[in-house]
Amino acid sequence: MPKFEPIILDEDCAPRRVLELFSVKWTTMVLHSLHFNGGRCRTSALARSLPGCSKKMLTQTLREMERDGLIHRKVYPVVPPMVEYSLTPMGRLFIEPIEMLYAWGAKNDDALSKLRRRRKKHTASKAKAREAQ
Repeated sequence: MPKFEPIILDEDCAPRRVLELFSVKWTTMVLHSLHFNGGRCRTSALARSLPGCSKKMLTQTLREMERDGLIHRKVYPVVPPMVEYSLTPMGRLFIEPIEMLYAWGAKNDDALSKLRRRRKKHTASKAKAREAQ
């Protein structure tokens, strides 16, 4: 009988690097929103397309994405200042898996809803147990 070697996911392996990108909640949503808006969008339009994302969090996410080379920031010399973000070629490279993941989520909305309810129920029961102590 053949002996199987365990899978070792080194710190710099592709799966970990992919999950690092997808683990930041707002990064994928900003990429999706930029893609949905034709690859280019003003800050205010991005903010409107991401309800629940604070101005501070959006600014932080955009700065990190610009630093990582996923988006480009262009400031127009007008008063008041106008800033526009666009996808870079690297940012466009990540659109396909994000859109596949989002399409999978839409297709499996019932399962995701069940998962959310189970998590909320579990969290509530743990909170009750702590209160009883």
